[in-house]
Amino acid sequence: MRRLDRKGFERLVRQALEELPEEFAERIENVAVVVEVEPSSADLEGLGLDFDESSDDLFGLYVGTPLTERDSYYAGLPDRIVIYMGPILRACQTPRDVVSEIRKTVIHEIGHHFGLSDEEMPY
Repeated sequence: MRRLDRKGFERLVRQALEELPEEFAERIENVAVVVEVEPSSADLEGLGLDFDESSDDLFGLYVGTPLTERDSYYAGLPDRIVIYMGPILRACQTPRDVVSEIRKTVIHEIGHHFGLSDEEMPY
């Protein structure tokens, strides 16, 4: 599925954010959600992944300090959630798959913002 352009992909990411349950959406603070075409080698290396073998497997990345690790003096830079367009589009066969994977990836990365590990994710 490669017909979706960056603007359309970004629109789907915004839609996924707008559809978050209110109790979660209102607790997301100081987080920038961005779309990048591909994960960089630095992103992959930071996760201990090999670029050639893992670049299609990384759909999103949370960069920041989870809410569970912050104290009342926390004053860090905005956290970032990166959604990777290329790997998602290559993994999906239909437009419905793309919408579903974006939504799942956004929720997954927001889960990290709330301090959840991969094993604790709600799906």
